[in-house]
Amino acid sequence: MLKPYVRLQYDPVRQAWALLSPEKVFWPDETSLDILRLCDGERAVHQILGTLASQYEARPEEIASDLESFLQEWSDRSLVTL
Repeated sequence: MLKPYVRLQYDPVRQAWALLSPEKVFWPDETSLDILRLCDGERAVHQILGTLASQYEARPEEIASDLESFLQEWSDRSLVTL
């Protein structure tokens, strides 16, 4: 789930999505954006994995380590809660 002080917002000038935190702005690529949109506090990690596997037509075990690495990296930046 996204931390309470972090939000996704569309920037019409840049025509891109931004992840806004109190001190920084991040410009996620499309894959990162797909993951971040699923970090809604409603889904568990295994549900996010299943959704992404279906969306990208991949087996969950093929993308599980990439998802875990992504979530850990963004958690280390204090942007998501695991």
